[in-house]
Amino acid sequence: MSSTNQITNSNSIPAEGISLFRSPPWALRLTLRGDRSYPKVKIVLAAPLSYTDRFISILDGKDEEICMIENLADLDAPTRTLIEEELDKRYLTSIVKTVISIRSEYGTSYWDVDTDRGKRDFVVQNVSENALWPADRRLLLIDVDGNRFEVPNVDELDERSQRMIDGLL
Repeated sequence: MSSTNQITNSNSIPAEGISLFRSPPWALRLTLRGDRSYPKVKIVLAAPLSYTDRFISILDGKDEEICMIENLADLDAPTRTLIEEELDKRYLTSIVKTVISIRSEYGTSYWDVDTDRGKRDFVVQNVSENALWPADRRLLLIDVDGNRFEVPNVDELDERSQRMIDGLL
C-alpha cells in the first residue's frame, strides 16, 4: 500500500525511513529504518521515462527492486539530491539539433548528428523498440550503448533533418 509520504515496498517504509549516502564516495548505499542496509544500490526510473521525479526504483546489487519512490518531493533534500545526481548520470540525454545523415542496414540505423554536446555518431538497433515517441512530435532514441538522444520537437528541425527522420521512422 502506498500513500503520500511513503516509499512503496513490501514493508511500506515511510519516506523519513529511507537513508541514502555514499560510502565509499563512488558507491551509493541505502539503509531502510527498521529493515536493513544495502551496500550498493542503483537508482532507475520505473516508468514512464518522462516522469523524472516520480516512480523511481531503487535496485540492489542483483538488480532486484528494494523499493519504489512514488514522488521525489516526499524525500528530504539531501536524499533527493543524491537521487537526482544518480538519475542525471544514468539518463544523460543529448539534444539533437541537426541530423547530418542516417544510414540503415538490416534493422540497424547509423546516425550522424549535431547535438547540444557537439557532433555525435551512434547506432540504434531495432528502431521500432529504441525510437520512442513520449509525446506527439518528441523523439527519444536509445543507442546500442544505452545513450539517449532526444529531439524535443521534430517539427522544429530543418527540413532535411525532418525528411531523414520521417523516412526512417
